Amino acid sequence: MQPSPEQSPHHAYPDHWEADVVLRDGGTARIRPITTDDAERLVSFYEQVSDESKYYRFFAPYPRLSAKDVHRFTHHDYVDRVGLAVTVGGEFIATVRYDRINAQGRPASAPADEAEVAFLVQDAHQGRGVASALLEHIAAVARERGIRRFAAEVLPANNKMIKVFRDAGYTQQRSFEDGSVHLTLDLEPTAESLAVQRAREQRAEARSVQRLLAPGSVAVIGAGRTPGGVGRTVLRNLLGAGFTGRTYAVNRAFAADQDTIDGVPAHRSLGEIGEPVDLAVVAVPAERVPEAVADCGEHGVQGLVVLSAGYAEWGAEGRERQRELVRQARSYGMRIIGPNAFGIINNSETVRLNASLAPERPASGRIGLFTQSGAIGIALLSGLYRRGAGLSTFISAGNRADISGNDFLQYWYEDPDTDVALLYLESLGNPRKFTRLARRTGAVKPVVVVKGARHSGSTPPGHAVPVSRIPDATVSALMRQAGVIRVDTVTEMVDAGLLLADQPLPAGGRVAILGNSESLGLLTYDACLAEGLRPRPPVDLTTAATPQDFRDALAEALADDGCDAVVVTAIPWVGENGEAESGDGEVLATALHAAAATGPAKPVAVVHVEIGGLAEALAAATSTVAQQRPATAAPALGAPGRPAGAAPERPGGPDTGTTATGRPAPTPDKASDDAVPPSDAPRSVGRIPAYPAAERAVRALAEAVRYAQWRRQAAVPGKVPEFLDDTIDESAAGVLIDSLLGQDPDPRGRPLEPDEARALLASYGVTVRPTLPAPGPEEAVTAAARLGYPVALKTTAPHLRHRADLGGVRLDLDGEAALRRAYGELTDLLGKPAELRPVVQAMAPRGVDTVVRATIDPAAGAVLSFGLAGAPSELLGDTAHRLVPATDRDAAELIRSIRAAPVLFGWRGSAPVDTAALEELLLRVSRLVDDHPEVVSIALEPVVVATHGLTVLGASVRLSPPPARTDLGPRRLSNY
Repeated sequence: MQPSPEQSPHHAYPDHWEADVVLRDGGTARIRPITTDDAERLVSFYEQVSDESKYYRFFAPYPRLSAKDVHRFTHHDYVDRVGLAVTVGGEFIATVRYDRINAQGRPASAPADEAEVAFLVQDAHQGRGVASALLEHIAAVARERGIRRFAAEVLPANNKMIKVFRDAGYTQQRSFEDGSVHLTLDLEPTAESLAVQRAREQRAEARSVQRLLAPGSVAVIGAGRTPGGVGRTVLRNLLGAGFTGRTYAVNRAFAADQDTIDGVPAHRSLGEIGEPVDLAVVAVPAERVPEAVADCGEHGVQGLVVLSAGYAEWGAEGRERQRELVRQARSYGMRIIGPNAFGIINNSETVRLNASLAPERPASGRIGLFTQSGAIGIALLSGLYRRGAGLSTFISAGNRADISGNDFLQYWYEDPDTDVALLYLESLGNPRKFTRLARRTGAVKPVVVVKGARHSGSTPPGHAVPVSRIPDATVSALMRQAGVIRVDTVTEMVDAGLLLADQPLPAGGRVAILGNSESLGLLTYDACLAEGLRPRPPVDLTTAATPQDFRDALAEALADDGCDAVVVTAIPWVGENGEAESGDGEVLATALHAAAATGPAKPVAVVHVEIGGLAEALAAATSTVAQQRPATAAPALGAPGRPAGAAPERPGGPDTGTTATGRPAPTPDKASDDAVPPSDAPRSVGRIPAYPAAERAVRALAEAVRYAQWRRQAAVPGKVPEFLDDTIDESAAGVLIDSLLGQDPDPRGRPLEPDEARALLASYGVTVRPTLPAPGPEEAVTAAARLGYPVALKTTAPHLRHRADLGGVRLDLDGEAALRRAYGELTDLLGKPAELRPVVQAMAPRGVDTVVRATIDPAAGAVLSFGLAGAPSELLGDTAHRLVPATDRDAAELIRSIRAAPVLFGWRGSAPVDTAALEELLLRVSRLVDDHPEVVSIALEPVVVATHGLTVLGASVRLSPPPARTDLGPRRLSNY
């Protein structure tokens, strides 16, 4: 909302303070600055506030605002006096205001850095978390304007407001003066305030999803008068699923005397229903959607599923129509799935919701599925159905203009009905938030992701997202760092999801293979080696093996402490007449279930070839077996996301070795690096996943092994060593950066000169070996004398930089004669000195040449990268990546995760290099980029790592005005 001409011309309206937020109950509201045009809204708002709330605000009876009050509360300079309002439906429901004050408590201007703050929330909206959200936003505004502390006077009886301040997580002081509580809040964010903010965000966004998935009533807007059409199809599917709530059909074209359609009440508008409607499924042409949304908003609908097409997937006009749809819905406090959505399904027996175009509600299960594509959604539903898998929830979000995969990660994090989250994503609207949420969710349940549009170089139509400059391989590495199981195809996603949903996590990578086909066993063995697992020699039961033989062999393998998982291979039996028989798959399935039920908790997967009925029988949960589980074998964590008797443990809480389905955590074993043998107690057994190919089964098992290892490590998070603080001067670096950028920095940024880069890096304990220019042979000799022999002579021209293979570097020049000779050769071969820009540098100790980089990607955020220097590594893409800030564990994993890592650890008898010094360098670079977002690029190349210490021979740094951070600051919904 723009200010009127009367607004102060000295400070433009700060539209970047506007934000949509999700409140505690899942509804949305808008926060924006108050302007002079808000006088009537302010008066109307105040009239709806109780006398008690007015008394708490003004410390005296204050029944109405005077004209002077209204003027004061609507006129702000947006620097020393700021007011924010929370609006729903365009009307105020809460306000907050700060006034800058001096040490005596009187009005002041900068450099005074304290402000008095006061809130007022309409009684009908108290308890929705409005004041907490306002405090986050007004604190961010104050910090932007140079205010460091808030002061507040609160009556002792105003417990709600005192609690808002107390629970915010800021450093604060309290005192009792003149009959009121005096509070002072330090506005510098703390680890506690950030944790509080994110916990509130999780609860609010999860609740907003829950309101959509578990409505008490659903209205289908656009249900046709005759069978067929999108609206009528959804209505039929709702009824066919047995939705437990109330269902209504709405169509303005219904005849006045038409009371029902398909057995449900029929109405021409929501207003005719006369009862609250929680969820509306909108299936009308795009041009009629605004009318439907307004009808929903005015009658208290909580959320929308918009199936209508004709939005951002149709180009610029459609994108604007989509933005307006989101703005309109949020103005009424509603959230949207869609537009262009396929729909949502909730299989909970208390809901049984199928508000989608899927003709049948899939079987109930423990998998949550999110997809941005309706076509992929249909394929996944079909594939899961064929494999006998069940879903807890299904969402196909279409253009996901509002609710996205991030929101469903918030919901699934503590959803007791979901053990595994599967997501098909074509874009990441907020990648930093996604990795943060995935890391937290992955600590309690697996998150499996397929990323579509990986190589197209463009955003899928309808998706407004930041453009990433990093390659897909980097995105994959960053996802894995966050615990995400990244797979390439939807088939692999289903394969992994089936195993993770119904089998315990493996304690290590030792795999037993058994079956009645030697050839199939060998294929499985080879597949295990290819995936980095440690298979044992296959056990051939021969083609004469009976189901009892399979049972005995599986029971023996599960009982073996040297085995972490079992792959069973099976082919049809060969009868006495020499012909293949499909065999009785149900009998074999029963035998395998029985063995798994009585053995220790280890994952089992089956590879079969044309055995009739086996896959179906294995997919059937064995409830009688589950009852064999002793009452004493209570899970340490509960099922993923279902801790025993409580809400899910937060990141860092899961026991090491916890199984994917919450079975007892194993104990350490010296026989294997990762191995943690499982408990010998019998376990609950459900579906055993079956695969038609060994490679698919082993790939799914390998993903489970890697995820289990990540989860054990995530239980004890890494840290940044304290010794770094003693050698880092953060404030000096900040002063230097400010001076280098200047008062009016170029938004494109600027590269630093070599001396400037060395000075900045030195403030973080990174020493770059100096170079001296050598525009001629005499200057080269003078520089060498200053640095001391031996020296290196190298070109710094952009097309020759770091290209020793082109002859632009001469090393170990031990005297003046060698230096002059090398200088002549260099210029004769490559060109004139003015083109080559030669420099002289003192030689470093011999070692391995490496490269350390850090960049700020608009989508992914700050990324730390490491690899060996040289063309082979660049050509093969052998570079590892981690998100910033990096911990000591991240740094150690970074240098060990490249394929050429053996070179650093004594390959072919060479001396191992000082990897500890390399890890420390990575941590220092990470700290610099994390502490100073103006540093948008650092490249240290080469970094020569010797047996003792390392030497940074070259460095380039680029500064730019800090990019916007979508993962910090107050909570806000993404704008589209």
